This record gives sequence, structure tokens and C-alpha cells, in this order.
Amino acid sequence: MDKRLTSVLTWLVAIFAIFAIIVFVLGNMLGIERFQTDSNTLGLRFLFVVVGLLLAFAVYFFSKDNKAWEVGTREVVWMAIGAALYAVFSWYFNATVFVIPSLSQVALRPAIAIPMFFGYAFGPIVGFFTGAVGNMFGDAITGFGLSPQWSIGNGLVGFIAGLPALFADRRKATDMVLWVGGALAVIATAIYFMNSGETNMMFYDVNNGVFGDQPIAVTAGISVLIGFVLVLVVRFAFAKNVNLGEAVIWGMLGNLLGIGFAAISDIWINGFSPAAAIVGEFLPAAGPNLIFAAILVPLLVGAYAAVQKQSGR
Repeated sequence: MDKRLTSVLTWLVAIFAIFAIIVFVLGNMLGIERFQTDSNTLGLRFLFVVVGLLLAFAVYFFSKDNKAWEVGTREVVWMAIGAALYAVFSWYFNATVFVIPSLSQVALRPAIAIPMFFGYAFGPIVGFFTGAVGNMFGDAITGFGLSPQWSIGNGLVGFIAGLPALFADRRKATDMVLWVGGALAVIATAIYFMNSGETNMMFYDVNNGVFGDQPIAVTAGISVLIGFVLVLVVRFAFAKNVNLGEAVIWGMLGNLLGIGFAAISDIWINGFSPAAAIVGEFLPAAGPNLIFAAILVPLLVGAYAAVQKQSGR
């Protein structure tokens, strides 16, 4: 069997196995509460886990000769570091409920920059593992309950961020991705305005102990568009630094498609309407992620480039 095929299959199966051990063994068999998820929808959740893994494999299959799919000892080390960092920082910001008043109904997750950076710097498989496994453990540590399909969505964020290496003409591919991302941002924002009365499924009324009884704030509804504008600023402000713009733009696409995958899965898993999934879940999650992608990913890429230059690599 081809070495790259073996490597890709091994790590995709490893992600599934880690998820299964956490949920079925630690959660169900041993009864550890923080590793449990809703048993009524467990089958559907893992169905979407499999779908996400198959999507990643399909991308590999149609570009299998590319060196980006090589996973050696170096990449394995980065997987472990990336997943650990993402888990810890996800726990920190989730547990402290890092909320900016101007985005009153959105909990911000700056840690999303980690799988974006690791995917871009070390390859799509590293990005996938960092986002998926890191998010799974981060949710478990936080104790908010596990949603394996959302962890796969986070994995897709890092996976897609690592895809520019597949293209011979990276600049042309990146420019195309930029405008595709812009179109998706405009469509999502238009859906918000057409369904602005949709309740925000991420809003929690502490005093009354209820979820989702407030419409999503306008700032949250347009946050994806704000994020795209910031991505444009990075693209043109750092036009001479190709890596910065490329990392942010592909991270943007990963965020939109990965979080979109997770939100849309809840149409079947939680019985949400498409409007509720997009307005109540996708926008509050993807918008702030995109803002942080534009701000933090360039810092990580720049710092990594400086270290490489200093070490002579």
C-alpha cells in the first residue's frame, strides 16, 4: 500500500478511534459525565463524524501525489502540540466565558487561530488532528458536554487551512478562495436579515435559566461580514507578504466550511430549521472566529517565520 495512503488512513482512523474511546468507553462504559453526550442522537453525531472524515479522505484521494500528505515524526509531534494547545486554550476561554460587550451574544474563541495556523504551517492532516482532537478534549475539560460533529467541524477548519500546498499556482487559488469566502459571507449575512427574528440558540438567560429566548444581535448577525472585511484588509495591507494573506484567507475558508458543516449537521441531530442552524449557531460561532483569524493568524505566521529565519531553516 502507498505510504501516503497508509499514513492518511491511519490518522483519520486514529481520530475516529479517539472519539469512540472518549464517548463509548470513558463516557458510556465508565460513566464519566464529562465524556458523555446525548445518547438519543449518538448515532447521528457519529454519522456526521464519519462524513467529515470521508470528505477529508476525498480531498486526499484527488490530490494523493502531493507531498502535503506526507506525515512523518515531525508532523506527529506537531499534532500532539497543536491538539494540546487547542484543548487548553479552548478550555480557558470557554470556562472564563470571554465575552465582548459590543458582541453581546457571542462568546469569543481566539483559540481557533491554533488549528488554522497548524494546518497552514504543517499540513492538512496536522490541522485536522489539532482542530478535531483538541476541540474534543477542550469540550471535555470544560464540562459543557461533547458534540463530536462539532469537533470534526473544528478539524475541518485546520484541514482546509492546510490546503494551499495542493495548488501549483497558489496565488491564483488563494485569490479564488478569497472571493468564494466573500460570497459565502454575503449569503450568510443575507440569511440573517431575512430571519432576524430567529432566536439565538447560544444565548443563555441566567436569571430565568432558559436558552434561546432572545433574537440574535445585529452585531452577531453581521460578524461574518465584518470578519471578511478584516480578511480583505490583511490581504491588501500585507500584499508583499504572501504567507500572511494566504494563511488568513485559507483559514477563513476553513472556518466558514468547517463551522458550517457542524451547524448544518444540527438540522438533523437537534431538529433545527435551516434558518435556526445558520442564524442561531453558524453566525455566532463563525463570525467571531473569522475576526480572530484576521487578527491572530498573521501574528502566529509572522512569529513562526521569524523563528525559522533565526534558526536558518
